[in-house]
Amino acid sequence: MAGHPPIPTDSPGHSSWVRIAHWIVSLSFLTLVFSGYVILMCHPRLYWGEVGNDLTPALVELPISRNHRHGGWERHGAFSQDAPAVVSASRTYEIFNENSWGRSLHFLAAWFLVLPGAIYLLVGLCTGHFWRHLWPRVGQLTPGQIWRDLVDHLRLRIRPATGGPQYGLLQKCAYCAVVFLALPLAVLTGLAMSPAITAGYPLLGSLFGGYQSARTIHFVVAVVLVLFLIVHVAMVVRSGFKRQMRAMTLGRKA
Repeated sequence: MAGHPPIPTDSPGHSSWVRIAHWIVSLSFLTLVFSGYVILMCHPRLYWGEVGNDLTPALVELPISRNHRHGGWERHGAFSQDAPAVVSASRTYEIFNENSWGRSLHFLAAWFLVLPGAIYLLVGLCTGHFWRHLWPRVGQLTPGQIWRDLVDHLRLRIRPATGGPQYGLLQKCAYCAVVFLALPLAVLTGLAMSPAITAGYPLLGSLFGGYQSARTIHFVVAVVLVLFLIVHVAMVVRSGFKRQMRAMTLGRKA
């Protein structure tokens, strides 16, 4: 690719523990996205605070599934004879609510993200992997260098893959944001939605402002991670798909 230095042949490749953790977490994340979407289809409304349901105003209504503005409540009805209301407690049809398998799969897949992720963090800290390969150096974080790297990416001037952890500045920033911020936040908000967890550790639920707030944050983080995945795959394809895949699966760069 014009304008870029040749691919170094003596650069180190990805460690075996990095490759294993990468693929387990990737498969787990895809399963979480699928099962999470199924769960969200049953109630595509987001709230802020502790409670939220069809009869309370939503922060955001997502246009997915027939449950979006389902119209399944009788209008101008009442909950009881002495308590008039603008809507009734009776549904006009059976609402879509088949998500028990989705919740079970979501919970199971989460462990295949949490456990390898925790091992990855521990080994990465102990071996200096993060310091050598992921954390940007102070001298790199200058407005000029960040701007140049951003312009190169926007113009699709992506340097060829080295087949190892020789990352650019924006790559390092993105990976650090995912590893140290987005994924931990997704895990914590997920735990904050578990009645069993919050019963034993109520502080976790109040940390995010309530159950529904944790659910909304969980959704936003999931969207950010999906966008990261899309851009990540696009960059892999652009920088040399075959070389990247060989390096991340077999450990060979050529």
